[in-house]
Amino acid sequence: MGLIKNFDTLATSEKRKKALEIVEAGLEAIQPQSVLHQELGMKNNELSIMDRKFNLNNYARIFVVGFGKGSSGVVKYVENLLGEKMTDGWDIDVVDETFQKVHYTKGTHPLPSQINIDFTKNVLDRLTGLSEKDLVVVVICGGGSALFEASTISLEKLTELNNELLKSGANIHDMNIVRKQVSKVKGGKFAKHLYPAHVISLLFSDVPGNDLSVVASGPTVADNITEREVQQVFEKYGIEKQDFLPTIHDEKFFQHVQNILVVSNQTALAAMEEKAKDFGLAVQLFSDKLQGDAKELGEKLIVQTKPGEVLLAGGESTMKVVGNGKGGRNQALVLASLPFIKHDTIIIAFDSDGMDFFGFAGALGDSETIAKAEKLGLSQKEYLDNDDSYHFFEKVGDGIDTGKLESNVSDLFIVWKT
Repeated sequence: MGLIKNFDTLATSEKRKKALEIVEAGLEAIQPQSVLHQELGMKNNELSIMDRKFNLNNYARIFVVGFGKGSSGVVKYVENLLGEKMTDGWDIDVVDETFQKVHYTKGTHPLPSQINIDFTKNVLDRLTGLSEKDLVVVVICGGGSALFEASTISLEKLTELNNELLKSGANIHDMNIVRKQVSKVKGGKFAKHLYPAHVISLLFSDVPGNDLSVVASGPTVADNITEREVQQVFEKYGIEKQDFLPTIHDEKFFQHVQNILVVSNQTALAAMEEKAKDFGLAVQLFSDKLQGDAKELGEKLIVQTKPGEVLLAGGESTMKVVGNGKGGRNQALVLASLPFIKHDTIIIAFDSDGMDFFGFAGALGDSETIAKAEKLGLSQKEYLDNDDSYHFFEKVGDGIDTGKLESNVSDLFIVWKT
């Protein structure tokens, strides 16, 4: 059985079936266990990560810290790999999980909570007095901005700030500029805290373009944001200026840090491309860093797709919430696309972690979707205006149901014209 739980219900035509198999291929390629078996290993006390090798005999103590959506599966794999060589470890994710040695916390996302803050404080308190003989393996996944947080402002003010950002339609780059300024761990500050220990950061990117300083707000990556850029972002969204804690630029704190990109949406896109070509289809890799308004991007993608071609893209749309409904940006993107769909077009948008904010991983839209909506008397515009894409796709039966997945790169998009 694949990852799409309602595959058979959705696959009402040969074209739908093949499109969903392309989705499956992308999702399968980014599941942590399949990736980790290929990229991480241990032999003769030497840890291999992709093309790099680390002699563990060089370290007196080895710690593991993980945070973000999907981090628990990766940390469990690392824990099993290190075995008795691991001194201690901590992880925070949003799922239920148990470990042999790692101290696990189930946190909250997309907004930080006292649970998240307490977890982060505990990690910082425990990882003090480190030396060059210590190694810290840090697993960083998307969602880490909320899950790993030590703020310079109160939780109430931090929650208000994050809510403003989420509702404003701010893109991930602008969000992280703001978040870094009010944090004690973001923008390279966690690397400074760990200095002079050796640090291996395993990054699982969920951001367009894979800028490592943006993944979970770059806790172990040197930052180059200027004060002017910070001020411009605050002004752009009309956010009240908070107490800033400058990000870290000094190269000294990063001389023992290796940031390794393990998985990104390019991993998924490559697998999707291969699957589409297996079907004998022409493929256009449109972008791996797609950004824009969710209610406009679908039309753009449809226009860019040539007849007889499958267009693939990865990235992250934004959506300014104005209605009272439920649903995420991927469901909204497909819903907004319906008026631009001709009889020969299918569009799919989905979140790689299986949860498009509410209900489904994403949605599928084609002429069949439109026909079912008309039969049920559903107004595409009314549901879109009320930001209620979930209930629309629930009623027409074209929401993609995967449940929560361990993977988390970016959103992924498919348009196929025959």
